[in-house]
Amino acid sequence: MTKTELIKVVAKKSELSQKDTDKVLNNFFDTVKETVKDGEKVAVIGFGNFEARERASRIGVNPKTRKKMTIPAKRVPVFRPGKAFKEAVARKK
Repeated sequence: MTKTELIKVVAKKSELSQKDTDKVLNNFFDTVKETVKDGEKVAVIGFGNFEARERASRIGVNPKTRKKMTIPAKRVPVFRPGKAFKEAVARKK
């Protein structure tokens, strides 16, 4: 499902215009990005948690040259689905 398709489905279910739904979803995504960027966690009960984690530096191998190289440490975004989300996905139709 693309973002455009998501907007159409949410707009129909919520009886909002697609323009308003687009604004709401963009604001949600922006808020999650800003909050996680600032080192905080976003917990949506029943859906999941968005957070940033530190990934340590490590030694990797360049597949073209086969030379060892150091992959630097960095922060990465992580999503952990909640119990209700996991159960909904695991249920058979």
